[in-house]
Amino acid sequence: MSNMSGGAGLQQDANASTSAAATLAAQRRALTFSPQQVSCICEALQQSKDIERLARFLWFLPNSELLRGHESVLRAQATVAFHRGAYKELYAILESHTFDQRHHAALQKMWYEARYKEAEIIRCRPLGAVDKYRLRKKYPLPKTIWDGEETIYCFKERSRNALRECYDRNKYPTPEEKRALAERTDLTLVQVSNWFKNRRQRDRTPQHRG
Repeated sequence: MSNMSGGAGLQQDANASTSAAATLAAQRRALTFSPQQVSCICEALQQSKDIERLARFLWFLPNSELLRGHESVLRAQATVAFHRGAYKELYAILESHTFDQRHHAALQKMWYEARYKEAEIIRCRPLGAVDKYRLRKKYPLPKTIWDGEETIYCFKERSRNALRECYDRNKYPTPEEKRALAERTDLTLVQVSNWFKNRRQRDRTPQHRG
C-alpha cells in the first residue's frame, strides 16, 4: 500500500512540474512587447544595475524573429553573462555581432574586465599593470566593438592630441573649457580633469624639469 501511495506521490510531483513548465511557457509566449519597448526595458534595467531582474526579463522574452539579434537585447545578454561569470558566452556575443559605436567603450571595458577576472581565477592572485597589459595584447578587441583607432592608456590618440594641444595653451583650463574639451574628445569631465591634474604632476617631477 505504501508503495502505491509513494508512486502516486511521484506522479503528482511529475504532473505538477509539467504543469508549472507549461504555465511558464505560456507566460513566455504571452509577452507581447514591441522591439522599442524591449529596448527601453533593457536599457532601464541595465542602468539600474538590477542584473537579476534583467536576466528574468530576458528569459521571458519570446523567441521572436523581431528580437533575435536586436542590439539592446544582445547588450543586455552580454551584461548578464559578464555578471554571472559566463565569460565564454560573453565573448561569443561580442565577437559575433556588430555594435553601435556609442556603446563601444562600455563593451570594451566589459571585454577586458572579463579577461582580467578569468586570469585572476586561474592564477589565484590579483593582476598587476603588466599582467593586464599582456592580456590586452594577447586578447585584442574584436572589430565588432572597436573602430580600429589605436587606444593608449584608455584614451584614443586623437583625444590625447586634443588634450595636449589645450595643455600647451593653458595648464589650468576653466570648468567651461573642460566641458567643451570633454564633448570634443568623447571623454567625461572627470577624465579630462584627471588628465590635466596628472599631467601637471608629471611636469613637476625632476625628469620633466629643465
